[in-house]
Amino acid sequence: MSRIGNKTITIPAGVEVEVKAGNEVTVKGPKGTLTRQFNELLEIEINEGELTVKRPNDTKKVKQIHGTTRSLVFNMIEGVTNGFSKELELVGIGYRASKSGNKLVLNVGYSHPIEFEIEEGVEIEVPKATEIKVSGIDKQRVGEWAANIRATRKPEPYLGKGVKYKNEHIRRKEGKTAAKK
Repeated sequence: MSRIGNKTITIPAGVEVEVKAGNEVTVKGPKGTLTRQFNELLEIEINEGELTVKRPNDTKKVKQIHGTTRSLVFNMIEGVTNGFSKELELVGIGYRASKSGNKLVLNVGYSHPIEFEIEEGVEIEVPKATEIKVSGIDKQRVGEWAANIRATRKPEPYLGKGVKYKNEHIRRKEGKTAAKK
C-alpha cells in the first residue's frame, strides 16, 4: 500500500491546478506554468483546495505508479510556488566557471573549455568563479542540468578535485606511501 500516494496535497493560495481529460495536469503559479500528462489508470481529483490521487484497483502496475504520480504533482505545485535550485562547487587549481551571454563556460583542467548552451526554463548563475547555481521550476530539469555539469569532471577520491554539489561529502582515499625498510 502506497503511503505517499494516499496523502492529500493542499493547493496553496495563488496556484491554479487544472485536470483535463486524459489526466493532463496544468499547474499555474507565481513563477510559471507546468503541464504534464499522467497515466489514465489513476484518478486525479480536486476538492476544496485539496488534490488527491486515487487508484481504482490494487493491480501491481497501478500500485507502482500511484505514489510516483502523487510526488510528481506535488513537485509541480512546489516548483511554481518556490522553485528548485542546486548549487555546485569547483574544487581544483585553475578550475573556474563563467557565464557569457547564453552560455556557461567551464575550465576544469582539460585542454579546452567546456560550453553549455543554457536553454529556456533553467537559470544558471555564477556568483563566484568556483560556484554555480542552477535554478528553475521543473525539478527534473534542474537536477538533470546539475548532474550534467557535475559529469564534466566528477570529484576524484584522492585530492577531491572536480565539480561537486555544495554539501556533498567526497569519500577520500589514502594515497600511496613509500615502502618501509
